[in-house]
Amino acid sequence: MRVSDRAAVSRWWHGLIAVVILASLTLQLVLIFTGGADANSGESGTEIGLGTRLWRLFSFFTIQSNLIVLAVAIGLVLRPARDGSVWRVVRLDSLLGIVITGLVFDIVLSQQVHLTGGALVATIGLHYISPWATLLAWLVLGPRPRLTWQTVGYAFVWPIAWLVYIFTQGAFTDWYPYPFLDVTDLGLPTALRNAGFVLVLGLALAAGFKTLDRKLPTRN
Repeated sequence: MRVSDRAAVSRWWHGLIAVVILASLTLQLVLIFTGGADANSGESGTEIGLGTRLWRLFSFFTIQSNLIVLAVAIGLVLRPARDGSVWRVVRLDSLLGIVITGLVFDIVLSQQVHLTGGALVATIGLHYISPWATLLAWLVLGPRPRLTWQTVGYAFVWPIAWLVYIFTQGAFTDWYPYPFLDVTDLGLPTALRNAGFVLVLGLALAAGFKTLDRKLPTRN
């Protein structure tokens, strides 16, 4: 495929990813403002204030990951061969965050959250289409090579900061976005162990992405 043709495909593909995420997030916000179910936890707004629901929504790793993917997708629509040191970190964060989102939801959370209607539609976009469409886009379209070990190191600033934030705010609110991180139910040692498992998964994925970035065909 010629570079110009690949750039055109990249623009369309990342444009579709952006549309899916925007539509899913818009639907989720409509549900929250109307007291509907949250696509991440399944809880409704009957006993929770609107401000609290919005704060909780944007505290979910799923939502933050999708927002990073959205920013990256828009960036690649505008310039498919985009590069730069900060961009490389954000790009890797989008891959790590969204693939972890997809895997953890599929393996751990999907059997615990029972959704219908609009919440189900939103979760399909955020937990299924976004993760695997993003990974496929990177595998097929790149751009690459882009990743260094320094990039990998900086990419873990956000996930670690997110975990620190979640455990810190949970100490005051007793709310945790995911059951496997719930200190109230599991105790701090178990919750920290589970967080460690997710970080190890992230490290394995980062090493895999770094290796593939060099071994797969160049895509500029």
